[in-house]
Amino acid sequence: MFTGRRWLFPSAVIHELDPDAATSGRRRPRRTARDWVVDFCCFLLAAVVGLLGAKSLADESHLPPVLAFLDQLLGALACAAVWLRRRWPLGLAVATIPVGFLSNTAGGACMVALFTVAVHRPFRYVAWIGGANLALLPLFFWLRPDPTGPYAALVLFATLLTTTIIGWGMFVRSKRQLMLSLRDRARRAETEARLRAEQAQRLAREAIAREMHDVLAHRLTLLSVHAGALEFRPDAPQEEIARAAGVIRESAHEALQDLREIIGVLRAGERDDAGRPQPTLAALDALVAESREAGMKVALDTRVTDPTAVPASLGRTAYRIAQEALTNARKHAPGTEVTLTVTGAPGDGLAVTVRNPAPDADVPPVPGSGQGLIGLTERATLAGGRLEHGATVDGGFEVRAWLPWGEG
Repeated sequence: MFTGRRWLFPSAVIHELDPDAATSGRRRPRRTARDWVVDFCCFLLAAVVGLLGAKSLADESHLPPVLAFLDQLLGALACAAVWLRRRWPLGLAVATIPVGFLSNTAGGACMVALFTVAVHRPFRYVAWIGGANLALLPLFFWLRPDPTGPYAALVLFATLLTTTIIGWGMFVRSKRQLMLSLRDRARRAETEARLRAEQAQRLAREAIAREMHDVLAHRLTLLSVHAGALEFRPDAPQEEIARAAGVIRESAHEALQDLREIIGVLRAGERDDAGRPQPTLAALDALVAESREAGMKVALDTRVTDPTAVPASLGRTAYRIAQEALTNARKHAPGTEVTLTVTGAPGDGLAVTVRNPAPDADVPPVPGSGQGLIGLTERATLAGGRLEHGATVDGGFEVRAWLPWGEG
């Protein structure tokens, strides 16, 4: 059993130096140097306890020499089996139950096996094995009484020692499971933080992509319109050629400047106060003037109660919506008169409407990906508003956006 007749010792002697062993039943492919040291200490503990048990056999005069030799042989085999505790903790603990009952010198190996199964296996296995050992304790001391100690005291002390070993092993197991849980939680937190960072980067890239599309599409459309005019009208008056060339040069310069700003955002992070000032609602007049210089017919109708009170972010969103809608009208309905209407007041919201009639029949259709309107819809949604677009009754096209504008 877990104690001899004359060598009962405190549980503090039992010491497990293996805090990193897996508690999930996984087998290690090979033992580390530390594992070998721990296993050697366990073997040494079992051997010392076995020697103390062998010494106590001399006091049992009624024990035949054959049984004494068998007792020592079983103890030696149990000590040697301690080296298998990592590979078969449950099997070793089950095997030591009858061995510990028959051999007084196998007590140390039985303690090591019980402690190991308490560390490496769930409680249901520990309960069965520990319960079997506790049930055999009274029978063991009744069959092999110790004349130097009272029977009840020996049974009580052995029961306390066995319970302490089980409790100690379960405490070590719980501590290891807690450490594994904390490590797993830390890994999950790192993974979640990485995913949040990746999502933030993705959203930033999408915002930058929308900004790039809204800005560069407008500039490049101007370039395309005037370059096409120079290509198809080489006999145009010198003044018109010079004016178109000036618009191309200015648009190219503005496109390069916008591209530099976007690249700067990609490199240094987005800052609203960096570089040139961001467009607001007040810049709509300049946008319309620029479109008119490109040959468009644009009618601007602004009915905003207090344009200076429009928040910068709200004005910038309205500007980008109008810019993209004018760019689409220039591409798909050239030569038509486009109507840009902006209305709103604090508390009622800001409405932006861009409408163009049907293009001439001889105008070839221009293919489009629809990414601009998708980007505008996302931009309006992110601002808390909505955007609708579609064909009108007369065959034209209309873009309607509403953005929230709170009071105060």
